Amino acid sequence: MAYRSLLFVPASRPDRFDKAAGAGADAVCIDLEDAVPPDAKDAARAAAIAALNGGFGVRVNAVGTADGETDLKALSDARPVFVMIPKAASAADVAAVRAATAAPLWPIVESAEALHAAWDIAAAPGVAGVLFGGADYAADLGCTMDWEPLFHARGMLAAACARAGVELLDVPHLDIADEADLIASTRRIKAMGFTGRACIHPSQIGPVHAVFTSTEAEIARARRVLEAFEAAGGGVALLDGRLIEKPLIRAAMRTLEHVGDA
Repeated sequence: MAYRSLLFVPASRPDRFDKAAGAGADAVCIDLEDAVPPDAKDAARAAAIAALNGGFGVRVNAVGTADGETDLKALSDARPVFVMIPKAASAADVAAVRAATAAPLWPIVESAEALHAAWDIAAAPGVAGVLFGGADYAADLGCTMDWEPLFHARGMLAAACARAGVELLDVPHLDIADEADLIASTRRIKAMGFTGRACIHPSQIGPVHAVFTSTEAEIARARRVLEAFEAAGGGVALLDGRLIEKPLIRAAMRTLEHVGDA
């Protein structure tokens, strides 16, 4: 099942782990990187490793850093649902983490260098999906996080992940209080081909799910498309006078993904 939502929880706050797990997100990621100050890394790592057999994913520190190397060694004692790789700039960075864990990998594209290598990163062995690190990417370019400056990067990532057949999550909406813009921008990324969105607060999960969950009308239409295609035996199929082609079949399967019909 694709992740519609992913909720981050700081590794330095183990008291919040269970609350995050019960918040309703499709996935929960314990964050060892940005959410943890340097002097708290060791204690946070111990807390995260102790929790990772309970259905959590983890964001380690960047490949090539001392904290990152220590994180990867510690993973030998844990079974995370996935491992998120911050500041992944190449397929080699993904391979370095793959050598340390068999868990599904989620590299984060958050720089111009990473976007340049996005096709290779998305297609690297072990990758289940990519997260667009829009805040760091904007800082790297010196642009704002408005829709227009990040449009090119989102389009590139959507194409790279579609080619590789992996999921794609968008950067969290940073204004927790602005639910209207959260919904509007999430609709835009869904239209571009994103499969979900990361969240930084439980209040964002419901609106994100509402956008990425198919409506009853969409589900009914998707079922009719697949039924018409199957009835045609793989040949030319028509539905309501319109030709059903492979792109429509793929779209119908994505629509039904979260209702167990695909």
